[in-house]
Amino acid sequence: MSIAPLYRRLSRVVPLIVLAAILCGGGSSRADAGPQPPCGSAPFPPYPDLENSPAVRAWDRAESGRDWTPPACTGWTDPGFTTLVATVARFRHASGVEGLLRRIGAISGHTGIRYWSTTRKRWQTLIINSHALSDATGERRREDFSPGEMAEGGSLYFQQEDNLSGKGIYRMRIRSASPDRLVFDTENTGTIHYLLLPMFRPGGMQTITFLDRESQDVWRYYSITRTSRNASRLTAGYEASSINRAVAFYRYLAGIPTDKEPPASP
Repeated sequence: MSIAPLYRRLSRVVPLIVLAAILCGGGSSRADAGPQPPCGSAPFPPYPDLENSPAVRAWDRAESGRDWTPPACTGWTDPGFTTLVATVARFRHASGVEGLLRRIGAISGHTGIRYWSTTRKRWQTLIINSHALSDATGERRREDFSPGEMAEGGSLYFQQEDNLSGKGIYRMRIRSASPDRLVFDTENTGTIHYLLLPMFRPGGMQTITFLDRESQDVWRYYSITRTSRNASRLTAGYEASSINRAVAFYRYLAGIPTDKEPPASP
């Protein structure tokens, strides 16, 4: 074969190879940057359709866990993470924003939430007990929070015991509350221990959830859960378990049985 026809063939192929490399490299770079919630730019991961919800992505601490900078709209100021999971979905909900607030405020309903244990290969109870509190001290239990109490800018407190990290007191803040958008976050207010060992310092377990109305009865769900980079090393390396736990809370809020087959990460 003469060199001229070969050159012409390569000149057509090489730009395609370069373009593919650029696209793949760009996707990888964005994925490595971590989750991007719906705060004025396209979310990452993107929203799946109703039939394929939820989509879940976990980032490993080895990728960017020490230096990751949380998106400004999360309100999180400390960099880094030990575990980082984004759960993205669309779901049907016909009761409007008041129904969602009632669901979010039903703290006692967390009791009995189940998840798939990747260690034991079976469904297990994730939340052993959960109840609302009158204040941050944890000394006075109360009934679940009503939608009227969940005003924008307010802070509410609850105690929750899960099957691994035990009991903890959490603060829930209502960041935004309008007919078409709800944003709320939670974090632990005290140190959480396991077998007397400190696992998470105050603020070491954080979740922020964005709910946006897409149509009359369809909502978009975007939630980020992270544990701080200073969390106990005993909590690292369990991405599959973190995914299943995050999906359990999504299912609860969306009104889906939390132990519905198949599990998100078997």
